Amino acid sequence: MAKNTICLWFDKDAETAAGFYAETFPESAVGAIFRAPSDYPAGKEGDVLTVEFTVAGVACIGLNGGPAFGHTEAFSFQIATDDQQETDRYWNAIVGNGGQESACGWCKDRWGISWQITPRVLNEALAAGGNEAKRAFDAMMSMTKIDVAAIMAARRG
Repeated sequence: MAKNTICLWFDKDAETAAGFYAETFPESAVGAIFRAPSDYPAGKEGDVLTVEFTVAGVACIGLNGGPAFGHTEAFSFQIATDDQQETDRYWNAIVGNGGQESACGWCKDRWGISWQITPRVLNEALAAGGNEAKRAFDAMMSMTKIDVAAIMAARRG
């Protein structure tokens, strides 16, 4: 187990979510699965209690803690993409698997975890500053999934 691990609370689908993330993102895998040694408020002895996994190289643990807590946009994974094809692939995997679109490159998966699918060209445009950044930012504000070509065109003016 990593020294610092992100713990994500799930109702009961930590193992399914970890498998989805491992199938969707490179440098992702499902590790150890721990079962409850006895009954607990959200489950029974033998139920999956925690799942160790990585998402794009980031160590995580999924905890099946029951319905007491839900996810908010206060936490999100930000995935940097190299082009429109990669942006589309991740976006479509998340939204097309029971997730939902949001604004400015944000979406949620079916478990309520927020994702920022962010093309590198957007971050580069914002880092450029000045009018170039303003044009790219204004273009982004009108988007759900980020359109790489539109960001590049806005950056050029």
